[in-house]
Amino acid sequence: MKTKLKFIPGLLLLFGVVLFTGCNDDEDAPQVDEKNIVEVAVDAGSFSILIEAAQKAGLAEFLSTENNLTVFAPTDDAFAALLSDLGLSSLDDIPTADLASILTYHVIGTKAMSSDLSTGYVSTLSSYDNNNITMYIETESGVMINNSVLVTTADIEASNGVIHVVDKVILPPTVVNIALANENFTTLVQAVVKAGLVDALSSEGPFTVFAPTNDAFDALFAQLGVSGINDLTAEQLTPILLYHVVPGNVVSTELTSGEVGTLNADKNLTVDLSSGVKINESSVVAADIQGANGVVHVIDKVLIP
Repeated sequence: MKTKLKFIPGLLLLFGVVLFTGCNDDEDAPQVDEKNIVEVAVDAGSFSILIEAAQKAGLAEFLSTENNLTVFAPTDDAFAALLSDLGLSSLDDIPTADLASILTYHVIGTKAMSSDLSTGYVSTLSSYDNNNITMYIETESGVMINNSVLVTTADIEASNGVIHVVDKVILPPTVVNIALANENFTTLVQAVVKAGLVDALSSEGPFTVFAPTNDAFDALFAQLGVSGINDLTAEQLTPILLYHVVPGNVVSTELTSGEVGTLNADKNLTVDLSSGVKINESSVVAADIQGANGVVHVIDKVLIP
């Protein structure tokens, strides 16, 4: 079992277990929908493409029989928009394995009503390199997923879980998308864009990214006597950013003390596990944010080659 390191207070998502107690008077007992998630979706009439996708990916039976699931369900309009954005004519244009990965990214393996959700990361049933891919949930104003997908209708209960309707299909994120989805990485995103590394870090990978927070960059700017990213050139930023990327999908349980190579030529990082997890002089403050092409570990200082 992986040990998750604590991040910013309140950032990690916790799910409570919902217990139902029976009433002595059957007439007063709450009525729970006896239809499973797939049956409820079919009856709703606006999830025909989702049902078709689940059948094509071989997931319809799982969504019908597995208990305690939370499904973020894209509408037919959401799927139509995805196909249009991808330039595809139908689901048949999406490989079955890719479709299964996308659909399982919409599913959490515990039942979570909207009141159980809080801002932070949560593991989905989609996986990469045998690790569950995470999604970032924000609950400050409604429920937003990965800073781009909105829950439009919540808490549609079924016999084996709950459905929350979303307005877009949620694609498993790359390491770049992970940074884009969390406002704690806005400076990192600006740096990656300015250095022209977006496409490289959005490629197949895999990558292990040690991601400095905005506060970490602010401390660097103060140290350098500059006001921000605009005072640094792409040539200055590129070697720094590449120094934060290690080849491979290295989760926290696979880290060992010693030196590890980076994408910055022969510049190595030093990993120290004697007290927590330190990378050079920085500390890992949140680990194992898994993406579709690598994993992100959050650090509190910018690493300088």
